[in-house]
Amino acid sequence: MTHSNTISTAAQHYLDLENKYGAHNYHPLPVVLKKGIGVHVWDVDDKRYYDFLSGYSAVNQGHCHPAIISVLKEQADVLTLTSRAFHNNLLGEYEQYITQYFGYDKVLPMNTGVEGGETAIKLARRWGYTVKGIEENKAKIVFAEGNFWGRTMAAISSSTDPSSYKNFGPYMPGFELVPYNDLAALEKALQDKNVAAFMFEPIQGEAGVVVPDNGYISGIRKLCDTYNVLMIADEIQTGLARTGKMLACDHENTKPDILILGKALSGGTLPISAVLANDSIMLTIQPGEHGSTYGGNPLACKVAMKALQVLKDEKMAENAEAMGNLFRTALKKINSPHISIIRGVGLLNAIVIKHNNPDAAWELCLKLKDNGLLAKPTHGDIIRFAPPLIITAEQIIECVGIISKSLESL
Repeated sequence: MTHSNTISTAAQHYLDLENKYGAHNYHPLPVVLKKGIGVHVWDVDDKRYYDFLSGYSAVNQGHCHPAIISVLKEQADVLTLTSRAFHNNLLGEYEQYITQYFGYDKVLPMNTGVEGGETAIKLARRWGYTVKGIEENKAKIVFAEGNFWGRTMAAISSSTDPSSYKNFGPYMPGFELVPYNDLAALEKALQDKNVAAFMFEPIQGEAGVVVPDNGYISGIRKLCDTYNVLMIADEIQTGLARTGKMLACDHENTKPDILILGKALSGGTLPISAVLANDSIMLTIQPGEHGSTYGGNPLACKVAMKALQVLKDEKMAENAEAMGNLFRTALKKINSPHISIIRGVGLLNAIVIKHNNPDAAWELCLKLKDNGLLAKPTHGDIIRFAPPLIITAEQIIECVGIISKSLESL
């Protein structure tokens, strides 16, 4: 590990434990965190950092948001899990809250984001057979190249990233790929009468914050309507105020047939995901045909309502839009020869590093860490910048200063 000389004895202790007893399925930055409040986190040596990853956008509301933590503690003392074998007093209340919040008839609650994706695909296939009239076992789901929605067998079967799928086959059948941000290619794929749905991210997060052309999202809606295909929006990372609107699809006033939410639905406290759709889609699944032990548990229901409420109460979408504009403008003023591209919407942003050293982005992230800001590279040369949505203008300017100072070390 490079820069090991900057790792304290305390931190090294925890790194060694993980290395010895944990699976080696992640390559984290060498920082060991113990506390978080708002936009900041602290490591085991009490050094404070700005968090510019936000748990991959799961802590949009900021670390340990007092209102969310309060209801989490309150409900944890009363009832945490009943399973869906019985009713509980919070599930219906939550279902009413979230369906009215986003304007859908029904919600199917799950836990992790990837389970949300799996659920959406099951719903789309069932709808394809029972409503659209696709011949049994012939249904196809179309995905955009460069997608990322998790690492289950189904998720990797739709992936174009070898690190996700290589040596994990055979893969899920019935999945097809089209280039992202290409309506002509999508139209060609949707002409196949066996296509039940197109699943996409409004902005591709893991791919490096790839922002499509204006009109792409509304164009998908028109094509799905024309060819009787379900539009599935994976808003797990782009939703919940991250891009300056409650949903990224809202930038084009477009409503998907199936909406998948996760991450910030709990404000970063526990895994909560949701799949929203209208009755004609949702009611194709009957009792016993899909579910989850923890899905819709009372603790999650209580937390999710509060997590959604604070987004609106504290105008986090509006702040994300304003602070995102400020951030990108200030970044451009640095005028670094090592930044080839700055892109993003709201507070979902990325820079592409231009350098003859292939590890430059990783080394820049180590330097950012030394200077008090945490970010993580993706795909080698891209660094995502996605702080909690409560960040202030003063803090944005301070953070751009840290980025500028760190870039000089390249």
